[in-house]
Amino acid sequence: PLLLLLLPAGCPVRAQNDTEPIVLEGKCLVVCDSSPSADGAITSSLGISVRSGSAKVAFSATRSTNHEPSEMSNRTMTIYFDQVLVNIGNHFDLASSIFVAPRKGIYSFSFHVVKVYNRQTIQVSLMQNGYPVISAFAGDQDVTREAASNGVLLLMEREDKVHLKLERGNLMGGWKYSTFSGFLVFPL
Repeated sequence: PLLLLLLPAGCPVRAQNDTEPIVLEGKCLVVCDSSPSADGAITSSLGISVRSGSAKVAFSATRSTNHEPSEMSNRTMTIYFDQVLVNIGNHFDLASSIFVAPRKGIYSFSFHVVKVYNRQTIQVSLMQNGYPVISAFAGDQDVTREAASNGVLLLMEREDKVHLKLERGNLMGGWKYSTFSGFLVFPL
């Protein structure tokens, strides 16, 4: 692949073989060979690194059943999902229901956790590296089903982890149709 770089007019940059740069409508154009790196960036022979659009990251998980919370979820209060709809890049682990950021960037997350009529308020928090970032509540006692929903953009470092935690209340029998989704908006 080739990397094209437009620079301001009168730029001192020379092409790779030290010939005169190509001038196109008052702009300097440098053309050089490039190769993709392991993290999705493209590094040119000039040492310039540009992120590739092909390094896509997205996931969406859902609860397809009303299973009671497991012994593990009762201890950790982690909200587990049993079905992955999308997992581009495979950075969402279904067994732990944790997303691990593959690179530094801005990520978008949203969740929708359903509770049934149980006369108690639930509080669901999106946790980043063990700390709550945002929360949502559902507490109406006069409806059959209600959802705690929220969304956020987060700056994440490589290997940061995100999951959902039930901070208050219980989901006994009521978390069918709950979802948790996220994607990389752009790398940094």
